[in-house]
Amino acid sequence: MSGRALRQKVSHERWLVSYADFITLLFAFFVVLYAFAKQDQKKQSEVSVAIDSAFQALGIFNTLARPEKGAISAPKKLDSPVAAIDPTGEEIRAFAEVKVDLDQIQRKLKDALSDQISRGTISIEMGQDGLVISLREAGFFDSGSATPRPGTVETLRTVAQAIRRTPYNLRVEGHTDNVPVHNAAFDSNWELSSARATRIARICLALQAVPPERLSAAGYAEFHPIADNDSPQGRAENRRVDLVVIPHTSLSLLKVHTAQPATGWRRITDD
Repeated sequence: MSGRALRQKVSHERWLVSYADFITLLFAFFVVLYAFAKQDQKKQSEVSVAIDSAFQALGIFNTLARPEKGAISAPKKLDSPVAAIDPTGEEIRAFAEVKVDLDQIQRKLKDALSDQISRGTISIEMGQDGLVISLREAGFFDSGSATPRPGTVETLRTVAQAIRRTPYNLRVEGHTDNVPVHNAAFDSNWELSSARATRIARICLALQAVPPERLSAAGYAEFHPIADNDSPQGRAENRRVDLVVIPHTSLSLLKVHTAQPATGWRRITDD
């Protein structure tokens, strides 16, 4: 066979072999990237579910509603700053620790104050901001007065013993019903609720319930009711002072910081 015939049989499409190899490798590369992306999405979904469960179990934050798969919805403004935070595994563990702590405090106080709970002068429930120990007016104050009744110190001593060594804040909230008050001491429900909260806070401070930098007091008058003011029973429930045990890192995903018990305060003793 002549050299001319050989030249006619030489293929000029051998580059397709290399091109096919390149396409195959490129396809494999994108398959690997896709697999990694799907794995990350799965982990994010697991973390998101864990966070929602922790918030829901703790009962102190609103859980964001998630649209069903395939549903199309307009962008919504986030109701909670927590929704914009990407939590870590350490922060998720902190949720569990906080829940255990608050559950233990709740059980301990319910056992210690069971008589007052059965009489309806105290209630202990998990609220929006934390654990709420509610002192009803009927058991701790005379009508229209901010002077705590005898025995209030002993009740607050029990609360102080339960929360003293925890790293949480304590907010004392005064609340009233919607019946206007006007006597020699107070001209409005604002003044009455604030005075009651301050008196209780002073006792908590003396009992070393929490360090002073983690203690606060506020008066809300009749504007944060928990029952209907149209009935005597509802108004009686609204006249209260709430002790709210608050995880003090609510805007940083409940990271629990250790705190040393404060010393040097004046102590009310029963010795």
